[in-house]
Amino acid sequence: MKRIFSTALGFLLAGSALAAPELSPQSIIVNPVPTDLQVRVWVNKDPAKTGNPVYQIGERIQVSVQVNQEAYVYIFSVKSTGEIGLILPNAFDQNNLLRAGETRTFPPATGARYSLDVGGPEGQDRVLAVASRQPLSLAQIANIQTGQVNVQGADNLARALSIVVTPLPERDWVSNVAFFIVGRAAVTPVQPVQPGTGTLSVNSNPSGAQVLVEGRVVGSTPLNLVVRPGRVDVELRLGGYQPFRTSVQVRPGETAVVNANLTPVVQNGLLQISSNPQGAQVLVNGRVVGNTPLNLTVQPGRYDIELRLGGYQGFRTSVAVGNGQTVPVNVNLQALRGALEVFTNVEARIFLDGREVGQTRGGFLRLEDVEPGNVQLVALAPGFRVEVRDVRAEPGRVIQVRLNLNRAR
Repeated sequence: MKRIFSTALGFLLAGSALAAPELSPQSIIVNPVPTDLQVRVWVNKDPAKTGNPVYQIGERIQVSVQVNQEAYVYIFSVKSTGEIGLILPNAFDQNNLLRAGETRTFPPATGARYSLDVGGPEGQDRVLAVASRQPLSLAQIANIQTGQVNVQGADNLARALSIVVTPLPERDWVSNVAFFIVGRAAVTPVQPVQPGTGTLSVNSNPSGAQVLVEGRVVGSTPLNLVVRPGRVDVELRLGGYQPFRTSVQVRPGETAVVNANLTPVVQNGLLQISSNPQGAQVLVNGRVVGNTPLNLTVQPGRYDIELRLGGYQGFRTSVAVGNGQTVPVNVNLQALRGALEVFTNVEARIFLDGREVGQTRGGFLRLEDVEPGNVQLVALAPGFRVEVRDVRAEPGRVIQVRLNLNRAR
């Protein structure tokens, strides 16, 4: 046999943000401290929370709740008379931990062991949902097994809940309210009507984007949401990606689908170019941009880099710069070598800085890859005096040296 909870909600939403950490009865309704934790509660006749639906006394009602992060959820009913009821947790449904983006309805459409029936008197009733990152102790407020609430009146409930959440960090809890009106029982049969809601299915690549419907955060992708028919403004937000905005037409009883391929936000990268020795001219994609050392802000992409410095070999490379990435390019430039052309009047053995490097043939010898700087050439031939010459080798140049050996006496 199902247990029936009589609900008729009436909770006054009032108060202003507080500067001090102490909580007032009003601050339990709207957390005065901004938090990224969000909860949304609604009744089955107004899933989009755009109106103030009417329920007749004795009519069945369902309460739905959704959180954007994993949280423990507590749902209270407040009649227009101030009578308080505990909807969740209850003796038949004590699992009040919701996963991020999860939507849960009470009682569930299938398998429920209880129902929620609207009770009198007529008036403005409300549902209060409190979400907390940590479980709350309701021992002083209500008996979960019997459903009996120890406090009555909106102010008293607010004071009691303010005591419960006081030990928590201020950003670890949040609340939300749904409204409905309790009216008179219908005296004439209600004619069948077209479905009063549609479904909005929102997906994104990548997933996990925050979803805003009509400017309100309702969850994260992928998300299925029951909404009122009509044109709906949808916005998706995800760190590192550009916001996505669109409008869709939701028809009664149908599902409108939003598939968003999110575009990454373009963040400039940085090229850090240095050389040893410094002062090399830097060309990027063939254009001169400065001299080393050089920090250059660029858009993501591939770049051809060239370094030029007199007396040194040119350097070329290609690098890829990612979104917001810093790419270092450190270059040890190689000095250009010189060459010596040695001419002698007789065939002679040639020494460079004390090391034999060859013999002139037909009076000629070319020496390649000579390190720039001062060097000493020595020419030896039998029967001739030794010829010594100091020469300066220059990078990238060919130096001609003529050595005339005289006969020994």
